[in-house]
Amino acid sequence: MTLTIIHAAAEGTRIEGTSRGDGTAEALKANGWRWSRALGSWYIPHSRDREPKTAIINRTAEQLTAAGFVVEISIDYERRAAAVVEADLVDRRDDRAAALSERAARRQQDATEEAERAARALRRLPEGGEPIKVGHHSEAGHRRAIAKADAAIRRSIDADAEARRAQVRADIAAASNDARYAPITVANRIEKLRADLAGIRRRLDGSRRTLPGGYVEVTAAATGAYAERLKRELAATDDQLIYWQEVRAEQIATGVATDHSRDTIDIGDQIKYFGSWCTVTRTNPKSVTIVDAYGHRGTVPYTHIREHRAGQSGANS
Repeated sequence: MTLTIIHAAAEGTRIEGTSRGDGTAEALKANGWRWSRALGSWYIPHSRDREPKTAIINRTAEQLTAAGFVVEISIDYERRAAAVVEADLVDRRDDRAAALSERAARRQQDATEEAERAARALRRLPEGGEPIKVGHHSEAGHRRAIAKADAAIRRSIDADAEARRAQVRADIAAASNDARYAPITVANRIEKLRADLAGIRRRLDGSRRTLPGGYVEVTAAATGAYAERLKRELAATDDQLIYWQEVRAEQIATGVATDHSRDTIDIGDQIKYFGSWCTVTRTNPKSVTIVDAYGHRGTVPYTHIREHRAGQSGANS
């Protein structure tokens, strides 16, 4: 039997040619693969739009080969543009939110129907809470009616709880795209991508730094396959940085986000980043030092500032 491990940006890493009970599951599970009903195949989690996890791929291929399978590997290193990746992610999250919302609606309908059954079961019980007449010919029927009513009420409660859980998941999924594009989240992501770029360049070009005690640590420039991998990561990370910088520029232009720095904020100004207004006591390269109305001090990144007003002291919102 021939199995093919395939990696492509849009689909991630998956394996074709397996079937239920063919003996591949043990090796795949041991190496972190999971089964996807949507794909109809095993896949490596978190492999879409990322560099292929060659260590896992090669180890899996070796173990399957040792188990008697013929394994072929096909890897496409080309990455999708960040704009395409984000559009696809938004669509998939919207689809998931819609599917969860439909599931929540079905569960709510189930809960309504179970509540109606419970009400009917309760109406069948003797009026006024009549006690069971032990030894009377009505005892068995009375006990069955109570049992049915109790079971119906339990099903109604369980169905309502399931409907509530389904709605919470639907609400979370619906809000995921908004959360991903929240101004502060976008600003933090840009900073992280800049740091990632710097780290990749250090590994690619080599680096030199002096540690405490005067020891100089030298890292040689990457070579061979490792260098090629770093070049791909550098290009992909740079593309992501450009995309998110454009998103932030649009947010600033439309007033969704603020754009503050030492050039726009002075000591004594008021800023709001969460809750009440705070007074700026110092301006730093990337943040301001503040004191709030209760005397608490701290620092706030410029990108986290939501509102600003100049030249006021002790003002409150």
